This record gives sequence, C-alpha cells and structure tokens, in this order.
Amino acid sequence: MDLKVLVVEDNRSNLMLMEMLVRQVANCSPVPYTDPSTLLADLADIHFDIALVDYQMPGMNGIDLIAAIRRDKRFAEKPIVMITADDDANLRLRAIKAGAVEFLNKPVEPIEFKARLTNLARLCEVQLKLANQAEWLRSEVDAATLELRRREEEIINRLTLAAGYKDQETSAHTLRMARYSAMIARELGLSNEYCADLQLAAPMHDIGKVGIRDDVLLKQGPLTEAERSHIDTHTMIGAAILAGSACDLLQLAGTIAVSHHEHWDGSGYPKGLAGEDIPLVGRIAAVADVFDALTSERPYKPAWSVDRAFAHLREQAGRQFDPECVAAFERCRDRVGALMREFPDHADALRRTA
Repeated sequence: MDLKVLVVEDNRSNLMLMEMLVRQVANCSPVPYTDPSTLLADLADIHFDIALVDYQMPGMNGIDLIAAIRRDKRFAEKPIVMITADDDANLRLRAIKAGAVEFLNKPVEPIEFKARLTNLARLCEVQLKLANQAEWLRSEVDAATLELRRREEEIINRLTLAAGYKDQETSAHTLRMARYSAMIARELGLSNEYCADLQLAAPMHDIGKVGIRDDVLLKQGPLTEAERSHIDTHTMIGAAILAGSACDLLQLAGTIAVSHHEHWDGSGYPKGLAGEDIPLVGRIAAVADVFDALTSERPYKPAWSVDRAFAHLREQAGRQFDPECVAAFERCRDRVGALMREFPDHADALRRTA
C-alpha cells in the first residue's frame, strides 16, 4: 500500500530534506510543492493520504492553506501536520481549528520526523483497511437488497399469474391497468420509485377473486343481488391474502386490493370510505381499472372508444372517482393509445391458441 505524503514547503533545501525522509518511511512517497497557490490550483487533480504543511510561506500561511484543503470533501478526514518554528499557543490553537492534527518543530529533526510519519502512516493504513471493509459491506448489503427485491417482484408476478387462472380478465388488462396507474401517479408528482412500486403492485388489485365461486365469477349473464354481494367480497379476500406481510410491495398491493372499489362520494365498498379517507393508491387504481375495463372487449360487452371512456371518467369525477386522479389521467391521454397498442387483448388469445 503506497501512501502519498503531500509536503508543502517554500524553502527548497528543507523540501528536499523532507522528501528524502518521507522516502525512508515504509510505503510512503512524497508529493512536493513549494507554492501554496500552485497546490490549490492542482488540488482537484491530486491525491494524498497525509499532508505536511509549513506555516511561514509567501502569499498564504499554513493555517489558511490547511483550511482551504479541508474544504475539499476528499481531504476532510486526512491527517494534516503543521510544521513551524513558532511555539505560540494561540497560533497552534488556530492551526487545530483550521484542521491540523499534529505539529512538527523546525528545524526538522530526522528521527522525530520519521517516527511521527511512521505513526501517521500506520493510522492511515488502518483507516484505509476499515474504509475498504465498509465499502465491501455496503456492496454486500446492496447486492442482498437487490436480490431480496428481485424475489419480492417474482412473488408478486407469480401471485398475479395465479390469480389470472381464475379470472376471465386477460393478462393484458393487468399490464395496462398497472401502467395506467403509474402514469397517473407520475402526473400527481409521486416519486419514480413509488410509481415503479405501484406498477408492480397494481396487477394484484383483484387477487381476491381466487376466493369467489366459479359459478358467480364465470357467469355470463346478469348477477343476482346475492351473487353481486358475494363477488364484492373479493376486496376483503384480497386484503386478507396480502395482510401481515413484511414486504412493502405486498403491503401496497393489499392497500390497492381493499380500496380500489371505494368511491369518492362514499358509495363504494367494502368500507364506504369517502374522499381522501380512501388511500391514494386505491383512488388511482380505481380510475385505471375502470378505464381499461370500459375500453376492453368482453364476452358480455363491446369495447368503448377512448373518447367515450374519458367522458365517463369526467362525468364520474367527484362521484365515483377522485377528480385530481381523473385530471391527471387526462393529461396522459396522448400515451394511452400507444400503450393499448403495445398490450392488446388479442395477444393473450394468440398465446392461448399457440
């Protein structure tokens, strides 16, 4: 491990002596400067582990130079030694406040110089090893966090896939609905990280339908009041499936599952929440889910046009939907058509017959 020792001394004879002494200390090599202004001009491009700075220099004294060096974050913790023939206590206090951690007296005594530098070099080596260990630990934690995230995403994707085997709705619906939800969230100013989480969690909004009887879920005709009440329980079933998880994504999915059928005016289910008492993700998912359901063809209905579906959202803003979520989605209108073409329902049909 080669340690770079910055030596700033305007007297060339003294500088040469200190360069020689630095080379006599194991694993140390000098970085010499005679002019403080030249050093500051080069500071962004140099590296050092230890600095030895003379006090009496033309243009700038050692205390001001140390303070200037310390302003560079790279050198905020590096050991800096003040070299001075002045024993004035006030001067040394000022030097300590500027960032000096040690003092060497002039004229330099070789044995003391090498002993002090050897001790500082050992300290630097330990600090570098600790820093390398800390960096290694950070990289290991980052890798473990990424792997945990990957597994969480896989769990969510597989749960969504499992729910799709029970439901008539296509996988393209869940993909579009999730992306519409992320669009709305971005327009509302939510962070990129949150929007990405929402896009991953939103496809599980109807996971509770795995608990609905097939004769009700797959029924082609109108539902009876009892059947409608039964199918409405899918929100609470979904919340129960996802409850108690330590995974943030599953917690978010659980919130969406239980709240995406609540209405802004309080007429929704399962809890009859109103306005901002409805979680924001539920309000966002409600707009995205209904829009995609309206614009998708189903055995029991033709697909609505985009214009008609947006008109319905506007009509229901303040009743079924959060007006701000509807307005945010309207601002995304130019991207909706492209997304519908990217994830068409017929792609599912092609995959099923392939």
